[in-house]
Amino acid sequence: MSQFTLEIVTPDRKFFEEEVTMVVARGVEGDIAILKNHIPIVTPLDIGIVKIKNGNEEKKAAIAGGYMEVTKEKTTIVTDSAEWPEEIDVERAKRAKERAENRLNKDKSEIDVARAELALKKALNRIGIAEYSKK
Repeated sequence: MSQFTLEIVTPDRKFFEEEVTMVVARGVEGDIAILKNHIPIVTPLDIGIVKIKNGNEEKKAAIAGGYMEVTKEKTTIVTDSAEWPEEIDVERAKRAKERAENRLNKDKSEIDVARAELALKKALNRIGIAEYSKK
């Protein structure tokens, strides 16, 4: 299979850089799969899971949105955060989920609803990938 370079970067680190055969990421309009020689695009990403395939091997990581730039030879994902399932502190994510849910259950005039919903979505994404990878 044809390979291309996938690079995932966050403000803190270069999270991933390897040759891969496919990457699937959650765009704001749905999942998008990238193979070598995909047409060049730049697209925003939603909070979700990135699936990285290299032949029969598959890795998954949680990302917190961002954008993806695709060229014929390289795909770059820029995100606020990226974590492998084993890096996720599930208890911390559960506490963040609980805090966000508590904020959303309050009087909406007292909170930043969009921020609380975003925090809840991030926490649910982190919990979901961490618990799924344990199976």
